[in-house]
Amino acid sequence: MATASHLVVVDDEPVARESLAAYLNREGFRVSTVKDAQELRRILDRETVELVLLDIGLPDEDGLSVIRGLRARSDVPVIFVTGKTDEIDRVLGLELGADDYVTKPFSPRELLARVRTVLRRTSDVAHSMRRTVVRRFAGWTFDVSQRRLTSSEGQEVRLTRGEFELLDTLVRHSGHVLSRDALLDDISHRDGAPNERTVDALIARLRRKIEENPADPRLIVTEHGVGYRFAAPVT
Repeated sequence: MATASHLVVVDDEPVARESLAAYLNREGFRVSTVKDAQELRRILDRETVELVLLDIGLPDEDGLSVIRGLRARSDVPVIFVTGKTDEIDRVLGLELGADDYVTKPFSPRELLARVRTVLRRTSDVAHSMRRTVVRRFAGWTFDVSQRRLTSSEGQEVRLTRGEFELLDTLVRHSGHVLSRDALLDDISHRDGAPNERTVDALIARLRRKIEENPADPRLIVTEHGVGYRFAAPVT
């Protein structure tokens, strides 16, 4: 029998926290609940966690600061579940490495679908990484099986899961224009209905890591009104 995925709900509102946990428990997940960032870190230090449902407004630390710290040491999937509806919070959360962003009030069934989507895509990425695939472009070495990106000087560049998925999709379709919707289908960072800002935020992050001049990109080229094209030859 498969082990239930372990989720952590981080919310300082007891009713919201426990009601969401009870719903997810009924759907077959193992759920831990915590009220702040400090308790979350204690769980992550001692247990395996498949997904974190994170509120932005926490009593001890802003949720955006929390994910910034998490991404420095971990690729654990994160879905923001928050009452903050401003687009700037949504975009910033995705830029910092969140896998999705859900605003309150929300439909439990919709949230459940998003949880399952992120977990499924995470599993698919782990499966693809077990294949030994190495791709090279513009002096870079991209080891898909190890999820390692190395420059021509031998310096390794850390990729978040979303950046890895995006780069993998782009280099596999080198020379072809991919729409934002097509890219959304291949990455974990889903945000309900297709959202152009989701892909644009990831593209900007990836360009800062691999382009010589991110303001004048030569590898990931924008095809205005259509999407993006990976312009470098890939071997």
